[in-house]
Amino acid sequence: MNRVYIKTYGCQMNERDSEAVAELLRARGYSIVHDEHEADTVLLNTCSVRDQAEQKAIGKAGYLRKRKKSNPNFLLGVMGCMAQNRGTDLLDKLPDLDLLVGTQKFHRVPDLLDNLIQSMEGQGPRPSTLVDLDEEKSSQNEIRHHDESTRKISAFVSIMQGCNMRCSFCIVPKTRGEERARPMDDIVEEAKRLADTGTKEITLLGQIVTSYGQREFPKIGGKTPFVQLLEKINDIDGIERIRFTSPHPRGFREDLVQAYRDLPKLCEYVHLPLQSGSDPILKQMKRPYSVERYRRIVESLREAAPDMYFSTDVIVGFPGETEEDFEATRQLFEELRFDMAFIFKYSPRTGTPAAEMEDQVPQEEKERRNQVLLEILGRHSLERNQGLIGKTVEILVEGPARKGEGMFMGRTRGFRKVVFPGKERQIGELIPVTIESATVSTLFGQPVLAGLETIDRNLLAV
Repeated sequence: MNRVYIKTYGCQMNERDSEAVAELLRARGYSIVHDEHEADTVLLNTCSVRDQAEQKAIGKAGYLRKRKKSNPNFLLGVMGCMAQNRGTDLLDKLPDLDLLVGTQKFHRVPDLLDNLIQSMEGQGPRPSTLVDLDEEKSSQNEIRHHDESTRKISAFVSIMQGCNMRCSFCIVPKTRGEERARPMDDIVEEAKRLADTGTKEITLLGQIVTSYGQREFPKIGGKTPFVQLLEKINDIDGIERIRFTSPHPRGFREDLVQAYRDLPKLCEYVHLPLQSGSDPILKQMKRPYSVERYRRIVESLREAAPDMYFSTDVIVGFPGETEEDFEATRQLFEELRFDMAFIFKYSPRTGTPAAEMEDQVPQEEKERRNQVLLEILGRHSLERNQGLIGKTVEILVEGPARKGEGMFMGRTRGFRKVVFPGKERQIGELIPVTIESATVSTLFGQPVLAGLETIDRNLLAV
């Protein structure tokens, strides 16, 4: 009864939450398996950002319920954002769920699962569903557990939970609660432990990661708590690269922009959500910046780090988005030349102001606008990748490539995937690779300067 399979939907925060739950379960004596058919318990860690994500998880749960007919001891749980968003109403669709666990209760999963199994073994009455959706003070401090028995080349570190923004399209404040920051020293110690086990790259996570600690910690020397944290991570021996996601444009003040110039381990890559290139739509979305302010942020980042790579989020078909509004987005998208982007067709989320707005855009028009931006993205991404052909880039080797015997995969500081012929011993190492060819999403190259232990980044492309 101790084999658990965890399936994760959605963002990196969900991935990190699932990893922490898995390690807590291992510490309790459970075995984490990688095939749902081998599991005694399946936990679905869910997403609520779009309705499609919720429907996918509900469909999966409905499919798994069938196992109960042949195996009444099989346990099924739903965790995370959908559980928090829908609450016990979810039981109308899935009445025989065993667990329903909210976003501030991940660390309670081992106790809840223990209670279920004990009741099944006759040590107490078995409840129809164990539900734990309440808020819990300091729950942000519990997402700190990693599997330290295995080496992780790149690791996520959660630094906060929650969101205080009130974007009119977003369900996250409801599912994740108010902003709550972890102590800075705890985060640094977690990163040091990861470095001690061989981690080379840290990605700091938060719903709005750049808002970290604004209420808990003072500015020092004009620097926000988030930049102070970046500086501390930068000083850790063994950590070679730092990334973070997901920020908000309002967080890119001078201290953060200059961090890209001053901190050698902070990678020249930023995810900077745009959402729309139209000021009237940004206002409807309750996004507290203008198109011109966004443009200035991009320019200042490119000035601080000329090789900066940008990814973004854009929503097409937001209620009331006219052809003129979309054209403004298209033009800005063309002008700023994003390297990567997540382009979403607006999906109404019950309980958000946007879901009640008039002038909903027809689905077929959303699809058309989506394809227009995808074409621009593909063209710009390919041009940027092709510009690296013949150049040497520094990559962090992550592991074997999905295809090709003897092929390995790593990423540049700009987060571009590079496939090359390599060796097992190179995993976790920073190596130079000369790029020979490129597609929209992938670079292909040959390793050079074999045996070189130090790399002069001034000689390398990002």
